[in-house]
Amino acid sequence: MAEKITARSQDYNQWYIDVVRDAKLADYSDVRGCMIIRPNGYSIWEKMQQALDMMFKDTGHVNAYFPLFIPESYMKKEADHIEGFAPECAVVTHGGGEELAEKLYVRPTSETIIWSTYAKWIQSYRDLPILINQWANVVRWELRTRLFLRTTEFLWQEGHTAHATEADAIEEVMKMINVYRKFAEEYMALPVIVGRKTESEKFAGALETYCIEAMMQDGKALQSGTSHHLGQNFAKAFECRYQTKEGKLEYVWATSWGVSTRLIGALIMAHSDDKGLVLPPKLAARQVVIVPILKGDKTLVLEKANRLAAMLRAKGVSVFIDDSEQNTPGWKFAEYELQGIPVRVELGPKDIQAGQCIIARRDTSEKMTIALDDQTDEQIHDLLSTIQQNLFDRAKAYRDAKMKPVSTYDELKAQVEEGFAIAHWDGTAETEAKIKEETKATIRCIPTDAAFIEQYRLHDEGKCVYSGKPSRQKVIFAKAY
Repeated sequence: MAEKITARSQDYNQWYIDVVRDAKLADYSDVRGCMIIRPNGYSIWEKMQQALDMMFKDTGHVNAYFPLFIPESYMKKEADHIEGFAPECAVVTHGGGEELAEKLYVRPTSETIIWSTYAKWIQSYRDLPILINQWANVVRWELRTRLFLRTTEFLWQEGHTAHATEADAIEEVMKMINVYRKFAEEYMALPVIVGRKTESEKFAGALETYCIEAMMQDGKALQSGTSHHLGQNFAKAFECRYQTKEGKLEYVWATSWGVSTRLIGALIMAHSDDKGLVLPPKLAARQVVIVPILKGDKTLVLEKANRLAAMLRAKGVSVFIDDSEQNTPGWKFAEYELQGIPVRVELGPKDIQAGQCIIARRDTSEKMTIALDDQTDEQIHDLLSTIQQNLFDRAKAYRDAKMKPVSTYDELKAQVEEGFAIAHWDGTAETEAKIKEETKATIRCIPTDAAFIEQYRLHDEGKCVYSGKPSRQKVIFAKAY
């Protein structure tokens, strides 16, 4: 129950674990670093999948599936890629009781196995573009794990596209990072900063990596989605070329992009409170719970509850009635607060007699009394939209208050303990590495959103907060998960 949850102010990390456990989102597995996603947690992932899958298909992408196992020779074909992933790889050396002639890597990501296939599929400009996404699991041998945020095995989607020109590939990269931004802000109620990663932070094997960065309630950043411009690296590694209209052979241009179940972790840490989970209505499998107070004329109470539920379902609202009698109404109220259900309706004989019902909002814990009539469903439907917007506005206000420009290194060191620091950087890897070593903060991104750049005057010239050298850009520094 909720009273077991550690307060955020007392121990934020333990609070997160308590919410995951008590809201029955996930559990630890006996397999090192792996988790069991429980029905409550998986239902959130299903809602995310449904929304994202629709958005992908609306932009012309189709789903496919590629093998879990990747031959070692494929992994070695792109040098930067294998160097970046080798420490995290799980490798199969035996199968069927015998040593394998070639080791198989359990997919940490699928660029190599997919591009070995694209090389067979692509011969002509008529075969392009290829716009494929796959929903899959991947394995990365993490040393330190945390439920949803970083696990050895996790679920994700990974898009892999092939294009005739670099311009087409860049357009795809930017299109998909903005799909992620739209999903984060409109479905997760999570404000994000869109930007480009530095050379040291980009994806292994990419020319450029773009990301969306979100702030959690402890002021730390969480990378919530990435989109990569892979150039022709994988096409060259796998000899994937196409014949142009003019009859010339050219290497194909590539992109990849993905999000994972760490988005569930982001959802928890951005919105939840000391009572438990808080879910945006758009990602709640159960948006409304009706709790009948089963005293007096139970038949009449259940009749009214079922009628209201039917009206809500007709409006596309996901609703259920908890008419069980083994737990008290008070226990149910606390349990559904813990589970993050956006709206609770309390309905008893006295309420019916008064022609009303009691509505409880999960986002504010506010209770209100509304008329029980033909407009009740409309009011609740509108309230869900209000809650969705309120969660976004609240998260954005919190982020903006915790994100400050700094002009000295001492100010940067103090600010990254609180939230995001906006600071001049001289553009060198040496300065970036020194700041990371001394503060544990990294450059989360070089923002690319025009409105954000203008708001914080990111292109004003200045001096690097660390080296004092001339700087033509400000970037986002923060500690991160």
